[in-house]
Amino acid sequence: MNTIEVPALARVEGEGGLYIGLKDGKAVEIRLDIYEPPRFFEGFLVGRYLQEVPDITARICGICPVAYQMSSVAALEKALEAEISPQVYALRRLMYCGEYIESHALHVYLLQAPDLLGQPSALDLAAIAPQVVKDALRMKKIGNAILKGIGGRSVHPVNACVGGFYRWPEAAPLKALLPELEWGLEAAQATVKWAVTLPYPELELDYEFVALHHPQEYAVMNGEVWSSKGSQLSVSEFETRYLEEHVKHSNALHGYTKDGGHYLVGPLARLALNHAQLLPAAQKALADNQIKLPITNPYKSLIARAVELVQAYEEAIQIVKAYAPNGPAHLELKLKAGEGSGASEAPRGLLYHRYKIDAQGLVQFAKIVPPTAQNLPRIEQDLLALVPQIVAMPQEQATLTAEHLVRSYDPCISCATHFLKLKIENRE
Repeated sequence: MNTIEVPALARVEGEGGLYIGLKDGKAVEIRLDIYEPPRFFEGFLVGRYLQEVPDITARICGICPVAYQMSSVAALEKALEAEISPQVYALRRLMYCGEYIESHALHVYLLQAPDLLGQPSALDLAAIAPQVVKDALRMKKIGNAILKGIGGRSVHPVNACVGGFYRWPEAAPLKALLPELEWGLEAAQATVKWAVTLPYPELELDYEFVALHHPQEYAVMNGEVWSSKGSQLSVSEFETRYLEEHVKHSNALHGYTKDGGHYLVGPLARLALNHAQLLPAAQKALADNQIKLPITNPYKSLIARAVELVQAYEEAIQIVKAYAPNGPAHLELKLKAGEGSGASEAPRGLLYHRYKIDAQGLVQFAKIVPPTAQNLPRIEQDLLALVPQIVAMPQEQATLTAEHLVRSYDPCISCATHFLKLKIENRE
């Protein structure tokens, strides 16, 4: 019996374990065990007033609170048949730009880059490339500043509400970010150029990509749910094709398609389905660096995130320059009983919410489908494809390769202390 144990998987959120069972040199079972206790957010949303939902759901994740807020307000506005103004929509996209910037900069440079550059951690990377890490932190700080300028604080912003925002953010602090945003756009373009030169492990896979798609914009908060296999659904139809199941080795639900298939959400899916809607600088980054789409190597999701950094900075500059708030910051809601679904593209992938409310605006039912839950079965399949390489490697290299694959997804298992135990077992 051969066993590989990893006492701590750094640079992901959450607790989990990996089990690989072998027989006659072949994998017969693989599990990504998620044993961190569930947190029951859907349960304690029931009975809450609808305006509490954006702030409560934001607490699910400290890295992508905007995604939870935007999916929740979209669903609840749908239930009320409330139409937000173009100004509110643009400001919400600007918040999302901030979230993409801080999340992608963190992942590209501090979470996955150490793996690709042979360093145990971001601290080790800083020792050999201090300017790279300083620039990464500066890029991330710009995203945090956007969130603080709009939402009142950089973590769990509090200004978003059903119908818009509680107040318009002041224009001057946002306009003051333009020099840093211009610097960030140049840094993001350099990031793409650097990303394509990194030494990625070999692993090409056949994915079903799933993401929001909108014909006029790079879909983040609006559009249909598209699949690279040809399916095109409205958000309200999401649950007719994309389902969840509880598996005994995981406290996280696993997503699958109606026909039992696995699918991938996240930057690789978005870029594959929506590259035609990228803004000019992001389009140029694709062309100049000869990036061929679709990208089907999970390790190269870093490249997709780098391109999306360019997109986020470019769009943020456009929105900030045009920002001139007028009129009410939010709608006067007309409460009624109803049901609505909403979806947005968190940095890690499509995030779906559905709510039922009564005539007083109290939540009667809540359903949340986060991107990592949808990707967990796909991660297991990727690890299964990686097994022939792992079993032939020395223990340390096998461990690093498996850890790196999981990290390349940037899984958001939770915001708690995290570790992964990897065990490879030969069955007699």
